[in-house]
Amino acid sequence: MGNIFGKEKPLKEQLRENKRMITRAVRELDRETRALQKEEQRLTIEIKKMARENQMKAVKIMAKDLVRTRQYITKFIEMRSQLQGCALKLQTVKSHAAMVEAMSSTAMAMKKMNKAVDVPAINKMMADFERENMKSEMMQEMMGDAIDDVMENDEEEEDRIVGQVLDEIGIDMSEGIPNAPEIGLGAATSNGPLKDDGDKVAIGVGDGGGGGDTSGGGGGGDDPALSDLEARLNNLKR
Repeated sequence: MGNIFGKEKPLKEQLRENKRMITRAVRELDRETRALQKEEQRLTIEIKKMARENQMKAVKIMAKDLVRTRQYITKFIEMRSQLQGCALKLQTVKSHAAMVEAMSSTAMAMKKMNKAVDVPAINKMMADFERENMKSEMMQEMMGDAIDDVMENDEEEEDRIVGQVLDEIGIDMSEGIPNAPEIGLGAATSNGPLKDDGDKVAIGVGDGGGGGDTSGGGGGGDDPALSDLEARLNNLKR
């Protein structure tokens, strides 16, 4: 009905109709082939029967009919094979058409996707990301330097306060603390430690063993280093 109004049928519809026609023709050929094979069997039986009855003219006529039937059976088989070949070619064409349609749809989809993707916008976004990343790294580095500077200032402030406290109590860290004088074990044992009024122990020094009672600064009057140390201890007590 589509051709009557001048409208061409789609390719799929044409392939479907041609395949249907070929299938119908193959079915008819199979039916005719089966009928001819039954006729062949019947003629074979009749020929044997006529031969037993010695009817040679009928046998010759039926033999010709049998040969003709067998020839038609062979032709039908050949025609069926040709029709099957045509059906396979139509199936191949249909597969090619489906592949072309799929490729066309894929190409259209890819074209739409390519249009949707804005390459300059992506490049701009990547450049913005790189710039912001560099800013973030610089900010982190600046914050780290600032924290290090603050910590260094804290250490300097601590050192300044410690120095001020030591100055207030009369101790200078730049000067080394003098070493205690070495005293013989025998002299220390013989003389014995003496305590002053400030609960500090004064050790008697002497070559001979005769020490006497000592007061706060009497035991080390001859040693300037020991006198200086005793003076500093008195300052700490105040």
